[in-house]
Amino acid sequence: MKFHCQYLELEIFMDIGPSPSFLMERKVHIQISGRQIIKTKLRKSCSCTTKRLKNIVMNFFPVLQWLPKYHCREYIWGDIMSGVVIGIILVPQAIAYSLLAGLKPIYSLYTSFFANIIYFLMGTSRHVSVGIFSLLSLMVGQVVDRELLLGLSAECGKECYVLMGVFRLGFVSIYLSESVLDGFATGASLTILTAQVKYLIGIKIPRSQGHGIFLTTWINIFQNISQANLCDVITSVVCIVVLVAAKELGDRYKHKLKIPLPTELVVIVVATLVSHYGKLNEVYSSSVSGAIPTGFIPPQLPNFNMMHRVALDAVPLAIVGFAFTISLSEMFAKKYAYTVRANQEMFAIGFCNIIPSFFHCFATSAALAKTLVKSSTGCQTQVSSVISAVVVLLVLLFLAPLFYSLQKCVLACIIIVSLRGALRKFRDVPQRYHMNKVDTLVWCVTVFSSALISTEMGLLIGVLFSMLCIVVRTQRPRTALLGQIQSTAFYEDDWEYESLCPVPNAKIFRFEAPLYYANKDFFLKSLYRMTGLDPTLEAAKRKKNEKKQKEGNRGTIVKGLDQADTALHLVPNQVDFQTIIIDCSSVTFLDTAGIITLKEILNDYTELKIAVLLACCNPSVIDSLKRAGYFGKDCKKMHELLFYSIHGAVQFARGRKLLADAPPSHVPMSHNKRVPLSFIIP
Repeated sequence: MKFHCQYLELEIFMDIGPSPSFLMERKVHIQISGRQIIKTKLRKSCSCTTKRLKNIVMNFFPVLQWLPKYHCREYIWGDIMSGVVIGIILVPQAIAYSLLAGLKPIYSLYTSFFANIIYFLMGTSRHVSVGIFSLLSLMVGQVVDRELLLGLSAECGKECYVLMGVFRLGFVSIYLSESVLDGFATGASLTILTAQVKYLIGIKIPRSQGHGIFLTTWINIFQNISQANLCDVITSVVCIVVLVAAKELGDRYKHKLKIPLPTELVVIVVATLVSHYGKLNEVYSSSVSGAIPTGFIPPQLPNFNMMHRVALDAVPLAIVGFAFTISLSEMFAKKYAYTVRANQEMFAIGFCNIIPSFFHCFATSAALAKTLVKSSTGCQTQVSSVISAVVVLLVLLFLAPLFYSLQKCVLACIIIVSLRGALRKFRDVPQRYHMNKVDTLVWCVTVFSSALISTEMGLLIGVLFSMLCIVVRTQRPRTALLGQIQSTAFYEDDWEYESLCPVPNAKIFRFEAPLYYANKDFFLKSLYRMTGLDPTLEAAKRKKNEKKQKEGNRGTIVKGLDQADTALHLVPNQVDFQTIIIDCSSVTFLDTAGIITLKEILNDYTELKIAVLLACCNPSVIDSLKRAGYFGKDCKKMHELLFYSIHGAVQFARGRKLLADAPPSHVPMSHNKRVPLSFIIP
């Protein structure tokens, strides 16, 4: 065997002669019953000691662990800078996102304040910014509008939907792939953009409900386009141009800027002054934010009688909120080399929704844009969240009334420009398609279902379609016949690689998926097609030939069979192989149907005097076969049917004279090859 590199060529000779079959000894693991495990956990959980109580409190409030170790001189300035910047960004975004949620701006400010304080106490991520999120605001707004149409008071709607944190279903988020989340965010962004158009042009249309919001809203917009407010249109154009230009300049020169430009705040201040002194509301009937009260509304119990009405709406809210929070937490933890606890993140984001529900807040989660800004402005710990909360508190106590004259079209512009990142995903479709066609299809299905049907249904359809793609890919996986790499003990796909040698009198079959009920038929068809032999048909054919041969020996003339046909059928059937080796390296598990399939294959081929050997099985597959009696009573045939490598199975078959005694052929296999195979030493 030759190894090639740039400077030298090494020739290594390997002995690939027969080697004895052996089975490795398995470790003995103590099996503990489920009842014993439950007893142990209950005993541990119910024990009450000072140390255990301290650990519970410390784990539930991670701030008690890291705050005493806080390096003030090293961290404080970065935390103050990032906290002030995020607070400045939070104020205009909170007021703007109140349009999406169908609530007054004061509720968005409450939500931003309490979420930052609670996550500071309970969160494990150092960089995540928790607060209002456009997607959740949109989903909350749809539910609020639906209940208002049913005749409930707006106050009730505002209180009830903050209970979404109770329904946190963290385990479901593992089924939200990156393609599903990206597609959902992009599709929801189209819905958000559509919902803001009426504010951009200053028309009054009813907010669409149910499925097909995207289409019905655009139909209403075009039907009422003649009622557009010229003042709002001009203001929207100017604000969008300024915001987009500032964002583009900020992205281009972000390495030179120590802090991001507070463009939204500048636009809001200038627009408020122009609207106030120009009396745009009185003169041009431009819609404004209206009175924003100062201080806090007294806490009040939510209306628990509404729980059954919002339970189903809470599930997608909870899933989306937790999925985005944990994905952002893990992403930044990996970037800055620390760890987060997923379970604690679930508790943290849950309490960020439960506790504020008594203070008239609505659903919250982590937000990507603010988290990116937070990390880029020097954030070191969640102390920055406290600083951001203080900034919001100042607005709540003193500055809120100043935003009375702020036009709603300005808030809509801020929302639309903030969707740039999600809408730019359309530019990545060709690259995404080049990387993985299936993921691109999942993304497209999620985008269009989220936009054209509804956000909740879009998420559900995306998850189901993603899981369906996984099932389909395992239902019809890749299969191959393997050939031997010359003078080595390695075997590869003879369709993919050049210069492979066929193993005499043997077929090596690889199945690249778990074997279970959904793909067992495909497994059999692929095996029969690639080996060129269906054992059931071959057995029936041989029995028929034997019967005709017996009748011919007795001189019986078979009706409808001429002499040539008789001669043809009397020729014994010849098969060009005596062993089938199944490469199970990609078979991660077997279910009952898969085990039965392997047993049927073993029995059918054994009747034809063709051996079936299994190679490269993992321990779980071996255990499944043992329990099913595949290796016979007391596993006596295990050493004859199971091998730890393909080459071991080949050598065993040769040693048992199941293969021809001819020397290994060096004639390359005749197929359409695509990739030459060689060993490269870098």
